[in-house]
Amino acid sequence: MTINLFPPEELIEDAAIALPLSKSLSTRTLILDALTEHPENNDGSIAACDDTAVITAALEAYAKAKPGEALTLDMQASGAALRFLTAFFAAQEGADVTLRGIARLCERPMGVLIDALRACGADIECPEGEGHAPLHIRGHRLAGGDLNIDASVSSQFISALLMVAPAMDGGLTLRFDSEPVSLPYILMTVGLMERRGISIDREPLSVTVHPGLYLPYAQAPEGDWSAAAFWMEITAVSAGWYTMTNLKADTLQGDSHAAEFFERLGVNCTEAEDGQGIELAPSPEVFGRLDLDLTDYPDLAPALVVTASLIGVPFKLTGLHSLVVKECNRLEALAEEMQKLGRNVTTIRDFGLEWDGTGHPVTEMPVMDAHGDHRMAMALAPVCYFAPGIALSGAETVSKSYPEYWDQLRELGFRLEETKATEE
Repeated sequence: MTINLFPPEELIEDAAIALPLSKSLSTRTLILDALTEHPENNDGSIAACDDTAVITAALEAYAKAKPGEALTLDMQASGAALRFLTAFFAAQEGADVTLRGIARLCERPMGVLIDALRACGADIECPEGEGHAPLHIRGHRLAGGDLNIDASVSSQFISALLMVAPAMDGGLTLRFDSEPVSLPYILMTVGLMERRGISIDREPLSVTVHPGLYLPYAQAPEGDWSAAAFWMEITAVSAGWYTMTNLKADTLQGDSHAAEFFERLGVNCTEAEDGQGIELAPSPEVFGRLDLDLTDYPDLAPALVVTASLIGVPFKLTGLHSLVVKECNRLEALAEEMQKLGRNVTTIRDFGLEWDGTGHPVTEMPVMDAHGDHRMAMALAPVCYFAPGIALSGAETVSKSYPEYWDQLRELGFRLEETKATEE
């Protein structure tokens, strides 16, 4: 779907936004609930998005299946669903499951997780290419043990293994060959497991999960800090004032560091006086340059890159090698889209992006492209403040994490005109 975007005609000075619930907390909660004998009712804390819908549908299909029944489950475009459910089904005695997805998902590497699970005794086949989906999994009790693992590809591999580790014989020790990418997401997983009674020992480059049973736990609903970054972006480029009503300052979400990063781009993020939410306000204090290592927070890169490019702040962002294997190659996609706007943004090999502040003439109105990526679509929306009526293709991709995004923009006075419907 391609839309033309127009900004509000008046400055937004006081808007309350209810963010989608945390996708990262929700996907983990669904898996942990499935591993808990008598889980609490966590319906009110689960985000309504593509990733959670895929996981929920897969778990429900498995629960309804007859013993020994072979299932084929569609992961669609969800990397989180594929990774978490691969470990889940590998540890389910008697499971016979094939996990498939769209072409891009099947291109994304799974070898590190598959090899680790096989080392624990898992029975996983890759019928169309080793290390990639589709995957045929025959589940049984896993042995666990002491494993070395490449922690540089995806923190979701680590989280997937950790969540099934309590049911392994003797538990599991994972030793990382380097500092893990997106470490806060691993710490989130550890924190959620500990809340459910699991004993975990953590060292800088290792995690040990002891055998145990998950206890029921009611996860409180939380707004998604990753999604909040796109409203910080809008605040930075528009000087508007917003309150994120369901964000929590005290959170396991690592992307809460967005508040610190966007402070350098002219956005003050403060907890509301009543403790209910986070207030975003424009600030004249903008750094002359933005240099960040985003190894732990790569999902914040699209909002930061577009914001800095639009408001004229040169930058160098590193630690982004995991973005190469997201829904698109976000490094190349971000550089390409900023080039369309006349900003000479370039990639730093396969691990970063930089801009020296220089530009080139733009002779016609470009069409921005989300590249099939939800975070790209949301990051590019505020370009309409600099080019009213700008076209954006791939707008439908926001359903992966933030289905309400376009509706919330409309409610605040943004005008969205659909120009063309495309097949997914």
